[in-house]
Amino acid sequence: MSEFNPWVAPLNRTVTEPLSTGGYIEYEEFDTNCDVLSSLTYTLFQKNWQQVGVGHIVQGGVLELEFNAAPKICILYDGYLTVVTEGWHLHLCIEANLGGPHCKTPLELRQQRQVNRAAFYRRFNAEGKPRSWGIDLWNGAGENLMTIFLPNPYVEEENLLPEGKPNLNKLALYQELREIYVLGKKPIPFDKNPLKHPYISVCTSTRCLPSQNWKLTFEALKAGVEKADLDIEVRTSGCLEVCRLGPVVFYSEDRTWYTRANPQVAETIVNQHLVKGEKLATHLYPPEPKSNH
Repeated sequence: MSEFNPWVAPLNRTVTEPLSTGGYIEYEEFDTNCDVLSSLTYTLFQKNWQQVGVGHIVQGGVLELEFNAAPKICILYDGYLTVVTEGWHLHLCIEANLGGPHCKTPLELRQQRQVNRAAFYRRFNAEGKPRSWGIDLWNGAGENLMTIFLPNPYVEEENLLPEGKPNLNKLALYQELREIYVLGKKPIPFDKNPLKHPYISVCTSTRCLPSQNWKLTFEALKAGVEKADLDIEVRTSGCLEVCRLGPVVFYSEDRTWYTRANPQVAETIVNQHLVKGEKLATHLYPPEPKSNH
């Protein structure tokens, strides 16, 4: 694992695209490595959820979603950032999606799915004045994945402010993030990737038979981690891509899956793997190949 670098190296790449209706969009591109995107998205969705929206814009349609509260989940699993709110959720591939325990995602598809280009944008009207601010993300195929809408000084809730009376204080978030991620003038405000805090999770999917047994496993993991005083989050998750072998447990720090993890196995996972760093060969998934010697 590479060392976390809080300084973003500027790309010094600005692209301007004319709009058919007049005006233009200015894109200032920035680095798309996982630490950068993790820090930026965590700052936006977890710390500034009140100020931002997410959506998708194409000719003929705009999808725009707002946060009504802080996300219930903001986590990274197998390359995908997952953000869950009360009414909706999103997935965004910001690191190589290997494809579960069997790493079944072909290389070409990994490259297509992952964010490959990112830019802060300003949309200018025909008079050359900026009218909206945000961040656009594209995948490896050049398709627009997502637009993140930043506060607009010309809009209050859903109403346009009177001409000539913008609330310029609403540009503070755009300006602060631009200095960090585009210009590299300030460091990222984290000393490690905020989405890579170690966690261990139990699958609660109905496909993870016998799914009704996951609660005892979860409780055993939580009790074991607390007893060992480990800085590891114990959580539940959706499908962990290992079906019909439940309860299934996943440890994020070294991408380890366990099957048939009853409470006794869960206790051993904590004491042997999490504390001592020794994996349990008997419940490992996929199973380690047997030696011929």
